[in-house]
Amino acid sequence: MAGTRENAITRADSYIDNGDFETELARRVAIRTESQLPNNAHSLNDYLQREMVPAFEQMDFTCTVFDNPVVGNGPVLLAERHESDAYSTVLGYGHGDVIIGQEDQWQKGMGPWKLHRDGDTLYGRGTADNKAQHTINMAALRCVLKEKGRLGFNAKMLIEMGEEAGSVGLREIITANKDSFSADVFIGSDGPRVDPATPTLTLGSRGAINFELVVNLRDGAHHSGNWGGLIADPAIILASALASITSNNGQIQIADWLPERSDAVKKALRNVEVTGGNNAPAIDHNWGDPSLTPAEKVYSSNSFAILAMSSGNIDKPVNAISPTAKAHCQLRYFAGTNEAQILPALRRHLDDHGFEQVFINSKPEKNGARFSAARTEPDNPWVVFVADSMKHTNQQAPVILPSMGGSICNDLFTDLLGLPAIWIPHSYAGCSQHAPDEHVLLPLCRNAMATMTGIYWDLGAAV
Repeated sequence: MAGTRENAITRADSYIDNGDFETELARRVAIRTESQLPNNAHSLNDYLQREMVPAFEQMDFTCTVFDNPVVGNGPVLLAERHESDAYSTVLGYGHGDVIIGQEDQWQKGMGPWKLHRDGDTLYGRGTADNKAQHTINMAALRCVLKEKGRLGFNAKMLIEMGEEAGSVGLREIITANKDSFSADVFIGSDGPRVDPATPTLTLGSRGAINFELVVNLRDGAHHSGNWGGLIADPAIILASALASITSNNGQIQIADWLPERSDAVKKALRNVEVTGGNNAPAIDHNWGDPSLTPAEKVYSSNSFAILAMSSGNIDKPVNAISPTAKAHCQLRYFAGTNEAQILPALRRHLDDHGFEQVFINSKPEKNGARFSAARTEPDNPWVVFVADSMKHTNQQAPVILPSMGGSICNDLFTDLLGLPAIWIPHSYAGCSQHAPDEHVLLPLCRNAMATMTGIYWDLGAAV
């Protein structure tokens, strides 16, 4: 059974056009795989056992589910189809867990757990992040198998159920089973394209470190009339400390927090424009380093954010000076940043500016996910191969980004497994991931199906 590349892509188009994609995705969206909720292990396991394992077994993959060694975190599936010791092995990736549903905040669709189509838009929690993305890749593998009868390469697919909780335990699972996860190249899908219409190839991810800044001055609050002007206000101290970390337009002021960027990175981003589509917020061009383009700011530089902060009771304030103030902060950082110096440099900065009272909590109880920055070089032969395949399918070269703006467990594939890592995203920046009204665009998904089918075909074409 020979088949042709064109026929395989026709199968891919039909999968989107005849409604099979929506049917399959609807089942998966309906499983409430919120990994950030306690006591949700049943749903996380259910997604793998009810949806993933049968789908892979239909393609003659062998499935192994690894229990998470860190209690309270989701399991990991490794599906493998081994065709020949002489073939290259491709490791893929997806995550079936989602963030909390935020049911009461949805304004479009039919809430987070029921896939709803409105024109060319499919709404539902986990559509963009990441259920549609790995559903597309799995379906593309099926299209090649149905057309050719084989892949012509060995395929492994990792589906984890804890990415939204920081991929806790995944490193331990891979470390203990490195032979099982070994491969020649990693090709996965997550994150957004540079814009909805442009096929995108991403070579890494920014790292992320979350930490708290805390000012704790005394045991209790004190009347602001009797004590205002006599005792220090922790909220003012903290606000002043935070304001010293960046300029008033968000440009980082800590020199050790700035990465080195190679000429190859600068060249790759020279003509890249950032647009999130119709639903995306407008870019504030005066925010951040004025010497960088928007693409350089998000794909090759660092950004500091205050995710949440508190002092006193914001809903029911009283006339008292609070004893404490706290801010939950995050640094997203590009490969080339000295990771070991991020928090020590912050400590030196705070002390140099007179903020010795500000305590750095490096392990906050909530939202403490940490990913290291890692990337693959643009001239890697596997990158060239995949980019050529994408150009063949789309009749245009893909945009190649040195790094996605977000953070993911990319370093497990590049550093721990020693693989070139290539990400091919099937969403866009305006998809409302991590927010109400999360969605994917059907035209983008149709193009992604053709693109991935072409890549998988080309991986086995030489056999």
